[in-house]
Amino acid sequence: MKLNRFFLVTITLLAMTSVFAQSKKNKRPEMPERVISVDYSVENGTMNTMFKQCVGAGRANEGLRADWQQQLAYVKKECDFKYIRMHGLLTDDMAVYTEDNKGNPQYSYMYVDALYDYLLSIGIKPFVELGFMPSALASGSRTIFWWRGNVTPPKDYKKWEDFIRNLTQHFTERYGKDEVKTWYFEVWNEPNLSPGFWTGTQEEYFKLYQYSAKAIKSVNPDYKVGGPGTAGAAWESEMIAFCDKNNIPIDFISTHSYGVKQGFLDEYGNGGTVLSKDPMSVSGDVLQSRKEIAASVKPNLELHYTEWSSSYTPADPVHDSYHEAAYILEKIKQVGNAANSMSYWVFTDIFEESGPRFTPFHGGFGLLTIQGIPKSAFYAYQFMNKLGKTELTNTDTRSWASKTDNGGIQLLCWDFTNTHPGDSVNNQVYYIKDLPSKSKGKVKVEIAHVPAGKYTLEIYKVGYRVNDAYTSYLDMGKPKQLNKQQVEELKRNNDGSPVATEAIEIKPNTAFSKELDIRENDVFLLNLIMK
Repeated sequence: MKLNRFFLVTITLLAMTSVFAQSKKNKRPEMPERVISVDYSVENGTMNTMFKQCVGAGRANEGLRADWQQQLAYVKKECDFKYIRMHGLLTDDMAVYTEDNKGNPQYSYMYVDALYDYLLSIGIKPFVELGFMPSALASGSRTIFWWRGNVTPPKDYKKWEDFIRNLTQHFTERYGKDEVKTWYFEVWNEPNLSPGFWTGTQEEYFKLYQYSAKAIKSVNPDYKVGGPGTAGAAWESEMIAFCDKNNIPIDFISTHSYGVKQGFLDEYGNGGTVLSKDPMSVSGDVLQSRKEIAASVKPNLELHYTEWSSSYTPADPVHDSYHEAAYILEKIKQVGNAANSMSYWVFTDIFEESGPRFTPFHGGFGLLTIQGIPKSAFYAYQFMNKLGKTELTNTDTRSWASKTDNGGIQLLCWDFTNTHPGDSVNNQVYYIKDLPSKSKGKVKVEIAHVPAGKYTLEIYKVGYRVNDAYTSYLDMGKPKQLNKQQVEELKRNNDGSPVATEAIEIKPNTAFSKELDIRENDVFLLNLIMK
């Protein structure tokens, strides 16, 4: 009996040891706490706001629509973009150029004036893209997009020069030289994508640039002109070398980058895209562009990325996903001071390259849907715009800390986790799903030497099911059309309000401290407001 009891105890102990060992083996390792430590008294200088210098829009004619203008006014108010760039300023639907029966040019800028008057009235300046070719001036009939932008060189470069000179003179007379001096004139769009955006050669593009620059500078040598506006950071060194060799003025380099594989142009969204796993996609291009400029004979040229996003197609659900907010912040932070502007493509889904769209969430480029519903991407820009003018020194690679003149403090932090499964799955299959996020542990925010006093702490958040209109739309059953009540519900439930507000008192000689649970691709903004 004693022997049996001994065996029973032994077996029980062995079983308990085995279970303990197995549970220890299966236990997930604890994630180290991420600590963001800054000092209110240690400044890094003026906050770099290149992220809001410019934003994109589809085409100029869309800017005559009331809903487009209403959305732009809202985005301007919340995100404070300074410039806007768009295609199609010179396309036939803007009615800028024709010729009489003797071949004499006739100019009209009524539609351009209506558009630019509106932009300036809400405090946004034009980043003027010179394109596409008016059909009466075109050497061929090839067009791109549903709205038929002509992509052929001019039939007569002298007529093109005269046209651009007349347009520039018109801007000067209407808005004044001091205003136009603050604008940028970019010659064409993505001429390296031939025959998509340009049927000519690189040599012919350089010729177009030469005539354009001559026309603009003849009106005022202080006006800023540049290019080549290429896809994929192409032709930059060649552009600088051409201008230097031929003594042609150039004030800035412009180019584009997108974070997906499988090409650069997919206007109808049929190709399928894969979000790149390269941690330096997009930002690596920008840093390389800055290196090329620095090593050139014109090392001080401005660098403007006049288009960028996660994906180059207006049918990519990554644009609608909550992942996009963290993606935007990740790339902007990685770029640092390398670019003078990073123009997100685009501010609204009112965008008709492949024609009007028929569903409310279709993977469009916009920060807002056609019906003005803010996507998660919108809040990335709204949160950045809430940062104060003075940046605080901060070694954390996924956050900014700042302060305002009135004693306010802001801390914007995020997690970026590329959860895409890899090359075997297209974005168009992956990002249309409900994609719950996994825990990434805790973030502890510590701010030393905060002035003593009473504060209100506002905590804002973007992440899975928080300011995540697309997942809310999935919960509705993905209706092909949204009625007015559904639109209002999506806006109300994803309105960017603080997720928490609390009263904080900072005692003398104590630090502010806050711990946050963070999940994959969460974005947090902490805003301390002194009472």
